[in-house]
Amino acid sequence: MQEADFWSTRKPTEGTRRTRRQAGASSARRVREAGSVRAPASERRMPPAKKWGTLAVVGLLLVALVPVGADYVDSLRGPGTDSMGARTVEWMRDHGFGPMVNSIERWWYTQNTPPEGGTPEGGLPTAEAPTTAAVGRIPTDLALLVGSVKETLLPRTPPPRNMQPFVDAPLPGEGVWEPTGRTVLGTPALYTAFMRPDPIHTSLVAGFMWMDPKLLRGVFVPGLREPAGAPQKYGAQIPMELRPATVAAFNSAFRLDDARGGYWDEGTEVRALVNGQASLTVDRDGRVDVVAWGRDRTIDANLAQVRQNLALLIDDGVSAAGLDSEATTKWGATVGNQVLVWRSGLGVDRNGGVIYIAGPGLSVNQLAELFLRAGAVRAMELDINSDWTTGYIFTQTDPNDPAAITGNKLLPDMKRGGDRYLVPGERDFVAMVARY
Repeated sequence: MQEADFWSTRKPTEGTRRTRRQAGASSARRVREAGSVRAPASERRMPPAKKWGTLAVVGLLLVALVPVGADYVDSLRGPGTDSMGARTVEWMRDHGFGPMVNSIERWWYTQNTPPEGGTPEGGLPTAEAPTTAAVGRIPTDLALLVGSVKETLLPRTPPPRNMQPFVDAPLPGEGVWEPTGRTVLGTPALYTAFMRPDPIHTSLVAGFMWMDPKLLRGVFVPGLREPAGAPQKYGAQIPMELRPATVAAFNSAFRLDDARGGYWDEGTEVRALVNGQASLTVDRDGRVDVVAWGRDRTIDANLAQVRQNLALLIDDGVSAAGLDSEATTKWGATVGNQVLVWRSGLGVDRNGGVIYIAGPGLSVNQLAELFLRAGAVRAMELDINSDWTTGYIFTQTDPNDPAAITGNKLLPDMKRGGDRYLVPGERDFVAMVARY
């Protein structure tokens, strides 16, 4: 007992320690050889049956992924104007990854909020003076008239009043409507204005287009992919025969799967219309309107297209309830109502004037406030995110060819080039062309 206690408390010498290590290694080797301890992974081998079974599973997975990969590559190579990133996102949504994409986008936007304060880099955009006249369908009673006489006989809609800016010290020209773009027989049919969207994010600018419904008619152009199943009658672009008359064009709405509504095109119900939903309507005579479907409008002989998207933002000159909430059930599931992102929308004033608004760093509520400042009595949200939010004002590039046109972006920060709606594209849009 005393000897044991002694050895247990005695500090071992170097020789004793070496002897113990050798004994321990020998013992561990004997135990391993006896099968009590598993050999290291490098010394173990997979049974042949299990090995071939694993290889077969891996092979089947690779074979199964080949069509998926091929489908993705095909989507990248397909016709259209969307970027690789935009096509990847659309492909993911089409293959069941929509919730993942929505979550990532929402996280990114909440982590990359617009700066507060400051002024717009380079100041406010400016509208170019009206240019050459668009060539529309000149009525017989006007065809023989010339100069100012022709202009005075044109039916016109009163242009909008200048808007009250949100900031206490407006920049020169902020909120002021100016005529621009191609005229209709010398008469301005399009006005633009620029204004900061709120008194906090004062380095951002929203763009406004007002279009005279008596001088311009709307042409709804389905895209290659949206609305899915739509009749292709214009080749997903402004057709050559309409280019001499084209004054402006702007993006349409969400993908049909996300719009919570339907689409109807000259008797073809691509997707069932939903009563109460915000609806962009285009008549056969080109009149453009924004309505609550089933209340303000139903199908009739003059109706050409109905494109629905979410709920009305503005109704009877008042903002819709719930715009300040974080809900996504009414105004889109991609991001919350309060998330600041590129947004666009369409509205009408009490005279029927058509108003398009777009800009960066907008919540749903801010977009609605912009429509109220512009005098809209009804308005709806169109598409969001910078890849699809684009409005153009067209100018003639060849004085001898009225069909030779290019689009000037409403805001310089809008993506895509001036030919976006002049080549086949994935998304639907609206072109505004001269009536005369």
